Amino acid sequence: MDVFDRYYKEYDNWFEINKNIYASELECVKKAVPETGEGIEIGVGTGRFASKLNIRFGIDPSAQMLGIAKKRGVNCVKAFGENAPFKDNVFDFAVVLFTLSFVKNVNKVFSEINRIVKKGGYIVCGIIDKDSFLGEYYMQQLNSKFYSKCKFLSTLELVDICKNNNILITEVYQTLFKIPELIKDMEPVKVGFGDGGYVVTKGINIK
Repeated sequence: MDVFDRYYKEYDNWFEINKNIYASELECVKKAVPETGEGIEIGVGTGRFASKLNIRFGIDPSAQMLGIAKKRGVNCVKAFGENAPFKDNVFDFAVVLFTLSFVKNVNKVFSEINRIVKKGGYIVCGIIDKDSFLGEYYMQQLNSKFYSKCKFLSTLELVDICKNNNILITEVYQTLFKIPELIKDMEPVKVGFGDGGYVVTKGINIK
């Protein structure tokens, strides 16, 4: 996680440079995030998504990232997803975007999410689909500070992980249908997966 503390400004600035990609991903996530209820983002980073989605709480292991997120109005706690410092059943939904590619124990993260989200609450996940053209593109970025140690998931792998952790997937959305260099405008958001490089799932906690 040191890379995120060292290069947090560069990370956050990426969203300014790639505004159309950010806007497309944000719109895709909006399709799945509940409009009401108390939510938390696991791996909140600099708060780029939580602050736009009215998500009041977030955790992240990077203190530097959290410093920016707090300025964006997010109530943040320094913590790993595998050990969320919250009581049981306190949130109506949880959002985890990009983070799953960087965690040490994906199942432990979902176990914690399951614990802190109420039964019947929602879990929204966003990934760069490993099996997509975009997944292949990023997996070739061997010299990237952020992607060189990334462990991408496919949509089918994510669905299986959710199923094994008592999360029933009810909705799937996709966006980003071109490589980053070719994206000049906002990309559309479509139902399903298989064509878009960025995939968002919405599931119900049936613990």
